[in-house]
Amino acid sequence: MEQEEVDRWTRVASQILWGLSGRRWGPCPVTVRPCRRSCTDDDFFSFQAGTGTGPWIPYIGTDGAWRNASACGCKSDCSCGELCEVYLPGPVYDVVEVLVDGEALVPEAYRVDAPGKLVRTDGECWMDCQDMAAPTSEPGTFAVTYRWGLPLDDAAIAAVSDLTCHLLKGCSPGGPCGCKTPRGVTRMVRQGMEMELPDPTLLFSEGRTGLPLVDLWLATVNPYRMTSPSRAYSPDYKRPRVTTFP
Repeated sequence: MEQEEVDRWTRVASQILWGLSGRRWGPCPVTVRPCRRSCTDDDFFSFQAGTGTGPWIPYIGTDGAWRNASACGCKSDCSCGELCEVYLPGPVYDVVEVLVDGEALVPEAYRVDAPGKLVRTDGECWMDCQDMAAPTSEPGTFAVTYRWGLPLDDAAIAAVSDLTCHLLKGCSPGGPCGCKTPRGVTRMVRQGMEMELPDPTLLFSEGRTGLPLVDLWLATVNPYRMTSPSRAYSPDYKRPRVTTFP
Protein backbone atom coordinates (compact mmCIF):
# COMPACT_ATOMS: atom_id res chain seq x y z
CA MET A 1 0.00 0.00 0.00
CA GLU A 2 1.26 3.46 -0.88
CA GLN A 3 2.48 5.68 1.97
CA GLU A 4 0.35 8.51 0.62
CA GLU A 5 -2.76 6.38 1.16
CA VAL A 6 -1.69 5.52 4.73
CA ASP A 7 -1.03 9.19 5.53
CA ARG A 8 -4.42 10.21 4.15
CA TRP A 9 -6.39 7.76 6.28
CA THR A 10 -4.24 8.58 9.31
CA ARG A 11 -5.37 12.19 8.96
CA VAL A 12 -8.99 11.02 8.63
CA ALA A 13 -8.71 8.84 11.76
CA SER A 14 -7.05 11.67 13.66
CA GLN A 15 -9.82 14.11 12.71
CA ILE A 16 -12.53 11.64 13.75
CA LEU A 17 -10.97 10.88 17.13
CA TRP A 18 -10.19 14.56 17.72
CA GLY A 19 -13.91 15.30 17.42
CA LEU A 20 -15.10 12.28 19.43
CA SER A 21 -12.63 12.94 22.26
CA GLY A 22 -13.87 16.49 22.88
CA ARG A 23 -11.56 18.51 20.60
CA ARG A 24 -8.85 18.89 23.27
CA TRP A 25 -5.87 17.14 21.73
CA GLY A 26 -3.03 18.65 19.76
CA PRO A 27 -0.63 20.16 19.36
CA CYS A 28 -2.19 22.51 16.79
CA PRO A 29 -0.28 25.69 15.79
CA VAL A 30 -2.03 29.06 15.88
CA THR A 31 -0.88 32.69 15.67
CA VAL A 32 -2.80 35.28 17.68
CA ARG A 33 -2.51 39.02 18.28
CA PRO A 34 -3.37 39.42 21.95
CA CYS A 35 -4.77 42.42 23.82
CA ARG A 36 -3.12 43.20 27.15
CA ARG A 37 -5.30 43.47 30.22
CA SER A 38 -4.97 47.18 30.99
CA CYS A 39 -5.11 49.07 34.27
CA THR A 40 -7.46 51.60 32.67
CA ASP A 41 -10.07 49.20 31.35
CA ASP A 42 -12.62 50.05 34.04
CA ASP A 43 -12.99 53.77 33.39
CA PHE A 44 -16.55 53.65 34.70
CA PHE A 45 -15.15 53.08 38.18
CA SER A 46 -12.21 55.47 37.82
CA PHE A 47 -11.44 57.56 40.87
CA GLN A 48 -7.97 58.82 40.07
CA ALA A 49 -6.24 60.40 43.06
CA GLY A 50 -2.92 62.12 42.44
CA THR A 51 -0.62 59.68 40.71
CA GLY A 52 -2.60 56.53 41.42
CA THR A 53 -1.89 53.31 39.56
CA GLY A 54 -5.31 52.95 37.98
CA PRO A 55 -9.08 53.02 38.53
CA TRP A 56 -10.39 52.94 42.10
CA ILE A 57 -13.68 51.79 43.63
CA PRO A 58 -14.78 53.43 46.91
CA TYR A 59 -16.02 51.12 49.68
CA ILE A 60 -16.75 51.23 53.41
CA GLY A 61 -14.47 49.11 55.58
CA THR A 62 -15.46 47.11 58.65
CA ASP A 63 -14.51 50.09 60.81
CA GLY A 64 -16.97 52.35 58.96
CA ALA A 65 -14.25 54.36 57.16
CA TRP A 66 -14.34 55.04 53.42
CA ARG A 67 -11.46 53.61 51.40
CA ASN A 68 -10.52 53.19 47.75
CA ALA A 69 -10.09 49.66 46.41
CA SER A 70 -7.93 49.30 43.33
CA ALA A 71 -9.79 47.94 40.31
CA CYS A 72 -6.58 47.63 38.36
CA GLY A 73 -6.88 44.56 36.20
CA CYS A 74 -3.10 44.18 36.12
CA LYS A 75 -2.90 43.05 39.72
CA SER A 76 -3.95 39.67 41.03
CA ASP A 77 -4.61 38.36 44.51
CA CYS A 78 -1.18 36.66 44.43
CA SER A 79 0.94 39.55 43.14
CA CYS A 80 2.06 42.57 45.17
CA GLY A 81 2.68 44.64 42.06
CA GLU A 82 1.72 44.86 38.43
CA LEU A 83 1.79 41.52 36.65
CA CYS A 84 2.12 42.01 32.92
CA GLU A 85 0.26 39.18 31.18
CA VAL A 86 -1.98 38.33 28.24
CA TYR A 87 -4.44 35.50 27.85
CA LEU A 88 -3.90 32.69 25.33
CA PRO A 89 -6.84 30.30 24.74
CA GLY A 90 -5.55 26.88 25.69
CA PRO A 91 -4.51 24.45 26.82
CA VAL A 92 -1.13 25.86 25.78
CA TYR A 93 1.23 23.09 24.66
CA ASP A 94 4.26 25.35 24.08
CA VAL A 95 5.17 28.78 22.72
CA VAL A 96 6.87 28.81 19.33
CA GLU A 97 7.58 32.53 18.93
CA VAL A 98 6.69 35.91 20.42
CA LEU A 99 7.05 38.93 18.13
CA VAL A 100 7.09 42.47 19.51
CA ASP A 101 7.62 45.31 17.03
CA GLY A 102 8.46 42.65 14.44
CA GLU A 103 11.34 41.18 16.48
CA ALA A 104 11.36 37.83 18.27
CA LEU A 105 11.82 37.82 22.04
CA VAL A 106 14.18 35.35 23.68
CA PRO A 107 12.34 32.55 25.55
CA GLU A 108 13.79 33.81 28.84
CA ALA A 109 11.70 36.99 28.50
CA TYR A 110 8.37 35.26 29.19
CA ARG A 111 6.73 32.24 30.74
CA VAL A 112 3.31 30.53 30.61
CA ASP A 113 1.18 30.18 33.74
CA ALA A 114 -1.91 27.99 33.71
CA PRO A 115 -4.48 28.49 32.41
CA GLY A 116 -2.95 30.13 29.35
CA LYS A 117 -1.42 33.28 30.84
CA LEU A 118 1.64 34.55 28.97
CA VAL A 119 3.62 36.51 31.58
CA ARG A 120 6.43 38.97 30.73
CA THR A 121 9.44 38.31 32.99
CA ASP A 122 12.24 40.56 31.66
CA GLY A 123 11.07 43.74 33.40
CA GLU A 124 9.27 45.06 30.32
CA CYS A 125 5.53 44.87 29.64
CA TRP A 126 3.31 43.89 26.74
CA MET A 127 2.10 46.86 24.70
CA ASP A 128 -1.29 48.33 25.62
CA CYS A 129 -2.42 48.57 22.00
CA GLN A 130 -1.10 47.66 18.58
CA ASP A 131 -1.61 48.44 14.93
CA MET A 132 -3.91 45.61 13.88
CA ALA A 133 -3.81 46.72 10.23
CA ALA A 134 -0.02 46.26 9.98
CA PRO A 135 1.67 42.86 9.42
CA THR A 136 3.37 41.29 12.42
CA SER A 137 6.80 42.10 10.97
CA GLU A 138 6.21 45.85 11.39
CA PRO A 139 6.82 48.11 14.43
CA GLY A 140 3.86 48.67 16.71
CA THR A 141 2.64 45.07 16.47
CA PHE A 142 2.47 42.13 18.88
CA ALA A 143 1.92 38.48 17.89
CA VAL A 144 2.26 35.11 19.59
CA THR A 145 2.64 31.81 17.77
CA TYR A 146 1.98 28.83 20.02
CA ARG A 147 0.68 25.29 19.91
CA TRP A 148 -2.45 24.43 21.81
CA GLY A 149 -3.95 21.09 22.83
CA LEU A 150 -3.13 18.22 25.13
CA PRO A 151 -0.07 16.11 24.23
CA LEU A 152 -0.71 12.74 22.58
CA ASP A 153 0.28 9.81 24.79
CA ASP A 154 0.84 6.15 23.84
CA ALA A 155 -2.83 5.29 24.33
CA ALA A 156 -3.97 8.05 21.98
CA ILE A 157 -1.47 7.00 19.31
CA ALA A 158 -2.60 3.36 19.64
CA ALA A 159 -6.24 4.40 19.18
CA VAL A 160 -5.42 6.42 16.05
CA SER A 161 -3.39 3.52 14.66
CA ASP A 162 -6.21 1.04 15.26
CA LEU A 163 -8.82 3.23 13.58
CA THR A 164 -6.45 3.96 10.69
CA CYS A 165 -5.92 0.23 10.14
CA HIS A 166 -9.69 -0.35 10.18
CA LEU A 167 -10.29 2.40 7.65
CA LEU A 168 -7.50 1.17 5.39
CA LYS A 169 -8.97 -2.33 5.32
CA GLY A 170 -12.44 -1.11 4.45
CA CYS A 171 -11.99 2.10 2.49
CA SER A 172 -9.29 0.94 0.08
CA PRO A 173 -10.39 -0.90 -3.09
CA GLY A 174 -11.58 -4.42 -2.31
CA GLY A 175 -11.60 -3.89 1.45
CA PRO A 176 -13.89 -6.23 3.43
CA CYS A 177 -14.81 -3.90 6.33
CA GLY A 178 -14.66 -0.28 7.45
CA CYS A 179 -16.37 1.94 4.88
CA LYS A 180 -17.63 -1.13 2.98
CA THR A 181 -19.55 -2.54 5.94
CA PRO A 182 -23.29 -2.84 5.08
CA ARG A 183 -25.11 -0.24 7.14
CA GLY A 184 -28.58 -1.85 7.17
CA VAL A 185 -27.69 -5.44 8.17
CA THR A 186 -28.27 -6.21 11.86
CA ARG A 187 -29.38 -9.88 11.62
CA MET A 188 -28.29 -12.63 9.25
CA VAL A 189 -29.22 -16.32 8.93
CA ARG A 190 -27.21 -18.58 6.65
CA GLN A 191 -27.01 -22.40 6.46
CA GLY A 192 -28.47 -22.87 9.92
CA MET A 193 -26.23 -20.27 11.54
CA GLU A 194 -27.84 -17.16 12.98
CA MET A 195 -25.86 -13.97 13.59
CA GLU A 196 -27.06 -10.67 15.03
CA LEU A 197 -24.95 -7.57 14.46
CA PRO A 198 -25.08 -4.27 16.32
CA ASP A 199 -26.59 -1.35 14.48
CA PRO A 200 -23.59 0.85 13.57
CA THR A 201 -25.73 3.98 13.46
CA LEU A 202 -26.47 3.57 17.18
CA LEU A 203 -22.77 3.29 17.94
CA PHE A 204 -22.00 6.42 15.96
CA SER A 205 -24.80 8.38 17.64
CA GLU A 206 -23.26 7.49 21.03
CA GLY A 207 -19.83 8.73 19.99
CA ARG A 208 -18.32 5.26 19.62
CA THR A 209 -16.74 3.36 16.72
CA GLY A 210 -17.28 -0.32 17.58
CA LEU A 211 -13.53 -0.94 17.83
CA PRO A 212 -12.67 -2.12 21.40
CA LEU A 213 -9.30 -0.35 21.71
CA VAL A 214 -10.58 2.91 20.22
CA ASP A 215 -13.75 2.94 22.31
CA LEU A 216 -11.80 2.09 25.48
CA TRP A 217 -9.59 5.13 24.90
CA LEU A 218 -12.61 7.35 24.20
CA ALA A 219 -14.34 6.13 27.37
CA THR A 220 -11.18 6.91 29.34
CA VAL A 221 -10.48 10.43 28.07
CA ASN A 222 -14.08 11.53 27.36
CA PRO A 223 -16.41 9.55 29.64
CA TYR A 224 -19.19 12.16 29.47
CA ARG A 225 -18.98 12.44 25.66
CA MET A 226 -18.28 16.15 25.59
CA THR A 227 -18.25 17.66 22.11
CA SER A 228 -15.89 20.52 23.01
CA PRO A 229 -13.68 21.61 25.92
CA SER A 230 -15.34 23.39 28.81
CA ARG A 231 -14.36 27.06 29.11
CA ALA A 232 -14.64 29.76 31.74
CA TYR A 233 -14.96 33.29 30.38
CA SER A 234 -13.68 36.20 32.43
CA PRO A 235 -14.33 39.90 31.77
CA ASP A 236 -10.77 40.59 32.94
CA TYR A 237 -9.27 39.04 29.81
CA LYS A 238 -9.70 40.18 26.23
CA ARG A 239 -9.78 37.42 23.67
CA PRO A 240 -6.90 37.63 21.17
CA ARG A 241 -7.48 38.35 17.50
CA VAL A 242 -6.78 35.55 15.01
CA THR A 243 -6.31 36.31 11.30
CA THR A 244 -8.14 33.73 9.15
CA PHE A 245 -7.61 35.22 5.68
CA PRO A 246 -5.38 35.51 3.75
